[in-house]
Amino acid sequence: MTTVEPVPALVHLDSPFINFRDFDFGGGSHGFRWINTKRFQLSSRALDDRDLLTALIAHPQFRDTYDGAGVQDWPRHGQWWLDHITPGTYQAVDAEVAFGVVHSWATQHGDIPGPLESRLRQEIYTPCRTATSRYLLGQLPENAFHDYGPIHIDYHELVLIDRPAATLTLLVAADD
Repeated sequence: MTTVEPVPALVHLDSPFINFRDFDFGGGSHGFRWINTKRFQLSSRALDDRDLLTALIAHPQFRDTYDGAGVQDWPRHGQWWLDHITPGTYQAVDAEVAFGVVHSWATQHGDIPGPLESRLRQEIYTPCRTATSRYLLGQLPENAFHDYGPIHIDYHELVLIDRPAATLTLLVAADD
């Protein structure tokens, strides 16, 4: 008898990283900022957004504290204990809010170099606008911080679901 393995809801594709210190700010400050994206291919199964958020939270790639240690087998995500993050902790937002969160964070210290602006437009802003749904991680309670969180000065997290492209993107913008 042949056993059929279930098709995972999300398959990790890649994790592009944009480090602001790689760009010339001409004497201005890059503020030790960076954006980490984790892109996933959606399975052929038709799942609603809540089920996709559940699959994302359960995915091993979600266990990243964004402190340089990479993905680990631990109950932490970002600055928080994993068990404090549920689909309900994400708030649906429109394209302008998603764009605004990242853009205002990226430009908080003034203008950014043209090459960085171009990369942000291509890899971040356009996907924020073309996604079919967008979710912003909401405020978590104080007891959600894990044993060495918070380590980031400013932290923003978005989930972008693009049905026509069959992708889900986890976007973390932070500084440390």
